Amino acid sequence: MASPRPLYAAIGVVVTVIVLLAALYAGGALRPQASVRYLGSPSGYEAFVPNGQTVNYSGHTDPVGDLILSNGTTLHDVIWNGQYASTIINNHNQIVQLNGQFVGQTDPINNQPYVPLQDLYVIKGQVPVEQATINGQTYYVIEANKINPADIGVFDTYQGWVSNFVAAMNMPGTVPAGLPGNSPVFQWENLTGTVAYQTMIYRGYSPFAGGNVLVLPNRTIIPYGDIPYGSAFLNFTSPQQPYNPSS
Repeated sequence: MASPRPLYAAIGVVVTVIVLLAALYAGGALRPQASVRYLGSPSGYEAFVPNGQTVNYSGHTDPVGDLILSNGTTLHDVIWNGQYASTIINNHNQIVQLNGQFVGQTDPINNQPYVPLQDLYVIKGQVPVEQATINGQTYYVIEANKINPADIGVFDTYQGWVSNFVAAMNMPGTVPAGLPGNSPVFQWENLTGTVAYQTMIYRGYSPFAGGNVLVLPNRTIIPYGDIPYGSAFLNFTSPQQPYNPSS
């Protein structure tokens, strides 16, 4: 009678191959590779805005949100995959926690209620994006490892101004400026004064610095905070001029 050992050995090899192929597929090595498209303007600013949701993509937990392009188009169901994915999740969680702590309280400088702030991640130039389907849902996937880290900037501003903030960054003539500690802007009894001071408050509890503004050509200002990451955003994170409301 023939020995069953060769049969068992063959079965073992087949099982090993199946397990190996399954692992490679799960890691994405054997999946059909989606084509990467580059969205936005080569000279523009595009922004990923996390919404607090995450998905498991290629074995990693990635943040989900919107992508606001430099022409004003907004794409929903966008995944940030690659470098800084976990940092974005952590930063966003901190902003959400701070909103939960402060929103509804009163700004002691202008006596107005604090409002929710939102973090956003700005890319200088075009964004490499592919499409993927996860559990029947189609997503745009930002392939962040294809982006030069110097071209990624991190900001926060009032939740309702995010689109305006991105538009202002792309508007010719917009200038970033810093608010002196005794700036009268902090005393303005409106949303601008509140957000300006609130970015300073959040600075004490998170990596976001505060107290800067975008000055639009019509002299409207948008206060913001930032984390000094990419060198392409040095003029935004370290403005060279102070803002003077009377000038």
